[in-house]
Amino acid sequence: MREALAEIDPALAAVHAATPTFPWRVSPGGFPALVKMVVGQQVSTASANAIWSRLEAGLGDVSPGHVLAHDEDGLKAFGLSRPKARYTLSLAQAHLDRHPAFERLSHLDDPSAAAALTSLKGIGPWTAEIYLMFCEGRLDVFPAGDVALQSAIGWIDRAPVRPDTAGAYARSEAWKPYRSAAAHLLWAWYGGIKRGEIAPP
Repeated sequence: MREALAEIDPALAAVHAATPTFPWRVSPGGFPALVKMVVGQQVSTASANAIWSRLEAGLGDVSPGHVLAHDEDGLKAFGLSRPKARYTLSLAQAHLDRHPAFERLSHLDDPSAAAALTSLKGIGPWTAEIYLMFCEGRLDVFPAGDVALQSAIGWIDRAPVRPDTAGAYARSEAWKPYRSAAAHLLWAWYGGIKRGEIAPP
């Protein structure tokens, strides 16, 4: 797919040439994955991992039943903020209610799957798109709200400012049907530049 993207877009050809081989990020899906993504929203990776460890230890098993055995205060005791505790309870109830995001997601096309996920409380477009990429392995999803991807797009296009979410979505149209691969490539390139492993553009 990297080679196909390089043929589609000369800017990505240069990124492809500069970026060493990297692993495709995949994660198990389902209820625990969505809860973990909610836990990680707007906090550092280290903080998210610490809270997740406390939640796992406190619940014993991150399942809808174990979550619903606690109220908001009980979940807050494991490190969740009150809004995240509320979202986690809502996700657990939606799972028990057989919400399409849990029951039929793999049978939905990308836009319908994203819509099903964002209909859940606490799940916004970025979280839905990340879930579809990492947990479902979908190939044509682009989380345009991601600041690192926006910055990378600004660099490859030598733009004076990085694009906003709408601009990043528009730019990604050129990379169909492999927008997920483009996102992974841009993340790897961006990360390599930030770590000093790849020369900046």
